[in-house]
Amino acid sequence: MHLFAHYSDALKAVLGEQGLDRTAEGPLDLSRVTVEPPRDASHGDLATNAAMVLAKPLGRKPRDLAEEIVAALKAVPGVASAEIAGPGFINLRLDAEVYGRVLAAILAAPDAYGRGAEKPGRVNVEYVSANPTGPMHVGHCRGAVVGDALASLLAYAGFDVTREYYINDAGAQVDVLARSAFLRYREALGEDIGAIPEGFYPGDYLKPVGEALKAAHGAALLEKDEAEWLPLVRQTAIDRMMAMIREDLAALNVVHDVFFSEKSLQNGETDRVGAMIAELRQRGLIYEGTLPPPKGQLPEDWEDREQTLFRATDYGDDVDRPLMKSDGSYTYFASDIAYHADKVARGFGTLIDVWGADHGGYVKRMSAAVEAVSNGSAVLDVKLCQLVKLLNKGEPVRMGKRSGNFVTLRDVVDEVGVDAVRFMMIFRKNDASLDFDFAKVTEQSKDNAVFYVQYGHARCASILRNAGAEMGQEILAEPLSAGAGTLLADEGEAALLRKLAEWPRLVDAAAEAHEPHRIAFYLHELASTLHAQWNRGKDLPELRFIKHDDRGLTAARLGLVRAVKSVLAAGLGVLGVSAPEEMR
Repeated sequence: MHLFAHYSDALKAVLGEQGLDRTAEGPLDLSRVTVEPPRDASHGDLATNAAMVLAKPLGRKPRDLAEEIVAALKAVPGVASAEIAGPGFINLRLDAEVYGRVLAAILAAPDAYGRGAEKPGRVNVEYVSANPTGPMHVGHCRGAVVGDALASLLAYAGFDVTREYYINDAGAQVDVLARSAFLRYREALGEDIGAIPEGFYPGDYLKPVGEALKAAHGAALLEKDEAEWLPLVRQTAIDRMMAMIREDLAALNVVHDVFFSEKSLQNGETDRVGAMIAELRQRGLIYEGTLPPPKGQLPEDWEDREQTLFRATDYGDDVDRPLMKSDGSYTYFASDIAYHADKVARGFGTLIDVWGADHGGYVKRMSAAVEAVSNGSAVLDVKLCQLVKLLNKGEPVRMGKRSGNFVTLRDVVDEVGVDAVRFMMIFRKNDASLDFDFAKVTEQSKDNAVFYVQYGHARCASILRNAGAEMGQEILAEPLSAGAGTLLADEGEAALLRKLAEWPRLVDAAAEAHEPHRIAFYLHELASTLHAQWNRGKDLPELRFIKHDDRGLTAARLGLVRAVKSVLAAGLGVLGVSAPEEMR
C-alpha cells in the first residue's frame, strides 16, 4: 500500500468532483500539487499544497479554496480530520486503521512493499570510468558507490537499468602507461632502471605487468623499435589494469554490465567519431570558425585559428566547442559526443554520468551534445562527486595517484569493511565534500551511522528471537487483528508506522531525483525511531514489544518489528550493505 499515492489520487478525485482541476480554458496542470508528510509531525499525517498551487489559475483566494477542498476531503475514507494551516496549506489526520492496513500490506508481501512497478524507457548509469592506469583510489571509491547505489535504486523503483564503465583507452595517458610498463619489463629482465622518470607511473603495481611481458616475449621486445612494441605493451598493460580494476570494484561489490572501450570508436576502418561529426555537420550543427580568447591569462597552447566547432551555444552552453585539434586528431569532447551518441543509439532515453567534481566545467557542453545528437529525445544527468578526505582519528591520510604511494580503494575496504565504505560514501549528498575517518566508521556507537542502522536490523531480529523463545514460535506468524492499527496507539509506535508508510514515497522521490543518499538518510531515521522506542520500553515496561499478559498487543507490536526489519533490509539491499541478524 502506497499511502501517499493513495491519498494523492483521492485528492485529485476530490478536485475533479469539485471542478477545481480545470478552468474554462481546459484542464489545469496538477503536477505541482503534492501530498507529503508535514514538516512537523504534530500537524498531522499528510499535508497538501493544493489550494496554494491552484488558487492563482482558478482566480480564488487560497484560504477560501482550501475551505472548499477541506470540506470534501473530510468525506474521504480514512480521513479523521482536515484542517487549514497558514495561508492555505491543508493538514490531514488519518484514522488508526489506515496504518493498520499499511502494516498488514508490508507483512503480506515484504519483498514487494516499496518496490516500484515496471516503468517505460531505459536508463544508462555510467560510473567510475577511471583511466586504466592503476588501481582504484578512494576518490574513485565514492563515485563507484554513488553510481552503483543509484543503479540499484532505479532498478528497485522499476526502471530498466544498465550499469556501464567507459574505458579511456585511446588517450595519451595509455601511451605513458605503456612506456611505464616497458620500464618494468626491462627491470624484470634484470636491468637496473634507476629512478622512474618524471611523468611516468611509478607505482609497484606495474611490476607484474613487466613480469607478464617477460614471460610472454622473453627479451624479444628489446630488439624492436618503440613504434613496434608500444601497441603490444599498451594492450597488455590495459588488459592487466582493467583486470585489477575489476578486482578492486568486486571487493566493493560493484559489478558493471557493460565495459565500453573508447578505442572501439575508432577501430580499424570504423570511425564513429568522424561519422558523428559528418552527421552533425549535415544538420548544420558543425561549422568552421574561430573562438574568442578565454578570459584571463591565455593558456600557452591557445591558438587563434579557424577550427571545427560544434554549435553548443544553440543548446545552452556558454561557447561553441572545438572537435578537432590542430594536428587533425579529434578532441576528447568529440570522442565523448560519439560515445554518448552510441548510448542513444542503443535505446537509452535517460543517461546518468557519475563524475568527479573536477569535471564540473564539462557538464554544460556534454548536456548540449546529448540534446543535439538525440534531437531532444534523451536527457543527460551528471552527478558530480566531491572529494573524500581520508582521516584516521582526525589526522589526514595522504594520497597522490602519480606518486606511487596512495591509498587504494582496496586499502580502505580491507581496513574498515565493505559495509562501512558503501554506507558512509552514500551518507552524504554526492556534491558535498566527505570526511571519511577510519576510526569513526568502525566504532560501535550511535555516532557511527552504518553501525546504528545495521544494529536496528539486528535489534529487530533479537526481539523476534526472544519473542519466539518466550511465547512460542507461533506468535511470530500470528495474523494481525483487524484493529492492529488501534492497538499500536503509543506515540512511538505511531511514529514508526508513519515512517514505514513513507518508504514507497521515499523510493519514488529518490529515484526521480537520482539521489540515493535519501535512502541512507531514511534508514537512519527509521533506525533512530526504532531505537528510541526500544529505549522508552526500558523505562516504561508497558511499552515493551513483548507483553506476556497481552497476546493480541504483542502480536501487533511484533508485526511492527517485522515490518521495520523488512524495510531496513530492503533499504540496505538497495545500498549494497548487508543486513545482519546480530552484531558481533
